[in-house]
Amino acid sequence: MPQAETEEHTHPAWPAVILAGGLSRRMGRPKPALHLGGQTMLARIIGRLEPQAGHIAVNLNGAGQATIDGNPVIGDTVPGFLGPLAGVLAAMRHVAATTPAATHVLVVPTDTPFFPQDLSQRLTEAMTTRDQIAVASSGGALHPLFALWPVSLADDLEQWVTTDPKRRVRAFIERHPSVTVDFPMADTAGGSFDPFFNINTPDDLLQAEEWLRVLGENGG
Repeated sequence: MPQAETEEHTHPAWPAVILAGGLSRRMGRPKPALHLGGQTMLARIIGRLEPQAGHIAVNLNGAGQATIDGNPVIGDTVPGFLGPLAGVLAAMRHVAATTPAATHVLVVPTDTPFFPQDLSQRLTEAMTTRDQIAVASSGGALHPLFALWPVSLADDLEQWVTTDPKRRVRAFIERHPSVTVDFPMADTAGGSFDPFFNINTPDDLLQAEEWLRVLGENGG
């Protein structure tokens, strides 16, 4: 199994990048700045990711700032707002430059505030070779933006992003060795829900507030 540096060898500590550069068309305002339970969405994602990651960067275009809460901001390395895979590519390039010993980078989006707290650990444990992409799933649905990506795929991904007209994440994953890791539903006093529930609309934000209330102030 590939290994990242660990703290006392107790948990995976891959470098991580949060994809925060989406256009948020359905929401009508930038998702990273949405407030949920008294925190911005981005701050909540950072807080949930910190125990799982070696260091964190934020992929955000046109931010006008070098860091957010002490975490470096990185823009896409290819022009034109070419979708989430451009953010994954930026993550790979960033890690190759700053953490050359890391074989993989953990990528998560900014609109999914309840993702599992053992995400990194379980994805890491599922990998058997250094060239695998480890991808999360739940309830029979694949979540390709929650994945451990081999940094070595950067050149191939750049070719794909700049030449393939559709730039589908799943289609790129299918070109390479991968492993899927299924996560259970989150059980609460108010019922169960998908931990990869993502916020795309104002109604989704209201639902997230309700789940946050059921889970408690810290979101589970």
